[in-house]
Amino acid sequence: MEEQKNTTKTRMDNMKLSTDILIFSVSKGEAKTCRNLSSKYFSILLIKRTKEPYKEKWCLPGGFVRIDETIDMAADRVLEKETNLHNIYKEQLYTFGEIDRDPRTRVISTAYMALIDKEKLTEKLSDEASWFNIHLQENNNKINVTLENEEETINFEIERTLKEKTTNKYEYKIIQNEKIGFDHAKIIITGIERMKNKVKDTDIIFNMMPEYFTLGELQQIYEVILDRKLLDPAFRRIIADKVERTDKTIKTGGHRPSVMYRYKNKGEELWK
Repeated sequence: MEEQKNTTKTRMDNMKLSTDILIFSVSKGEAKTCRNLSSKYFSILLIKRTKEPYKEKWCLPGGFVRIDETIDMAADRVLEKETNLHNIYKEQLYTFGEIDRDPRTRVISTAYMALIDKEKLTEKLSDEASWFNIHLQENNNKINVTLENEEETINFEIERTLKEKTTNKYEYKIIQNEKIGFDHAKIIITGIERMKNKVKDTDIIFNMMPEYFTLGELQQIYEVILDRKLLDPAFRRIIADKVERTDKTIKTGGHRPSVMYRYKNKGEELWK
């Protein structure tokens, strides 16, 4: 018992604060025919660890908070390091503080999620970084998550339990996972679920859009994040007050030129 107390004290004395970032974007696939729009995929940036713990496992970009910076400053530093982009709007997701979430010492992590337009990325990603397309399959209270790119497929399974009915708050438990390090599988599904709610209730999605886009492209992105097909009339009602028509057009495949739109409130805060 005394040894256990000393171990706990040592872990507490060395307790650290970290930040982990879910960097979401949209990836493009090839069109099946010349008359189709290119496929869109909701995607996330992961880093393969090169050292223990969890060497060779995939993790979220992150790092420890330095003594001379705030948590927000640490998150900005990680974002800039991984994307070379400045002034990315981010949102604090949740603080994860399970006692044994890091085998090295007691680590409490404040997670953020950020959305970027991948077309703005001008620097090559590091050799350890890669984008993965997100696919979900839900069965009652189980969520099977598949993350894949051209080289690798990652699967993990999460159990979802309603914790607070009045606030529709869920608790997530990892029940199968081989390739994701730490508790990042739980952080990933928490961020995906938050994103779904944000897309329905806010204008957050426009952080991933270029300045000009077609309504077809915008609808595809809504659908891949919400993971369901939207009827055209319902979609048009959702975005009626969010976008404005421009005099620009674009020719896609065998279709006649499509009118391009842009976010109506450009320059205003998107994540409210």
